[in-house]
Amino acid sequence: MSRQLEALRGAVGFLTPLGGAAAPSAASLDAFPLVGAGIGASVGAVWVASRRVLGPLASAAVTVAADALLTGALHLDGVADAADGLLAHLPRERRLEVMAEPAIGAFGQVSLSGLLLLRAGALAEAGPSIWLPAALWSASRALMAVAAARMPYARQTGLATAFRRAEGRGGGWSGSWASLVAIPLLTLAAGRGVSGRGSGPAPCGGAGRASHAHPALRGAAVVLPAVAAGTGVLALGHRQLGGFTGDVLGAAGVVTETVGLLVAVALGGTNGLTQTRTGSPG
Repeated sequence: MSRQLEALRGAVGFLTPLGGAAAPSAASLDAFPLVGAGIGASVGAVWVASRRVLGPLASAAVTVAADALLTGALHLDGVADAADGLLAHLPRERRLEVMAEPAIGAFGQVSLSGLLLLRAGALAEAGPSIWLPAALWSASRALMAVAAARMPYARQTGLATAFRRAEGRGGGWSGSWASLVAIPLLTLAAGRGVSGRGSGPAPCGGAGRASHAHPALRGAAVVLPAVAAGTGVLALGHRQLGGFTGDVLGAAGVVTETVGLLVAVALGGTNGLTQTRTGSPG
């Protein structure tokens, strides 16, 4: 039990500014989905509470800010650095150098700004829920854990090398099993978060009907495209760098969450301004 608690503390210390700094380890990867669910549920609670007293746009802005605070903007920084390193036309060695620089370039600024706008827009449109962010934030950390356990590391040294130390002792699967076990729970939670009451942008269209499907189907329809988008970021990192870095993991996580929120809106998870003010959040 003490090892599990230490792994949990390591995951909390790495993924959030809470609980004090903790050295990451391969074992802490197993706790990534659980910590991600806790972060997402906290973000969802802020989303629900702020929507009760604020309009959709202000509530979305507060929720995005709360997420940045709860994660120490760690993954948002990864988006900016990864975009500068992966999208520019550079040799592999120079890409890693650019990602290590503190300055943010044009690719990083545009990518970070675009993702923040998409997240805020989706949160403004969707019916507020604790379940949906909990599922997506957990899925994003699960993807990070699997990638860190199974992909090659692109640098010789770095913070993420701690995730690789157990490979020689049969720990290479650390982070994978817990993430895979979490997938069925994530799909159900995501489906619960896409409100069956939501009408979507087009009440008479397919998106509106999709919101009334079985929660497992709605959840799969949200989680699978989200994880596929995050996997695409990891694949780009592997192609451009030969493996992953902490920045690539962070970017993959943010993309996973953002695409999931957008898909949830497309499936009919919106309440609309009138419903938001007169009905209870989903």
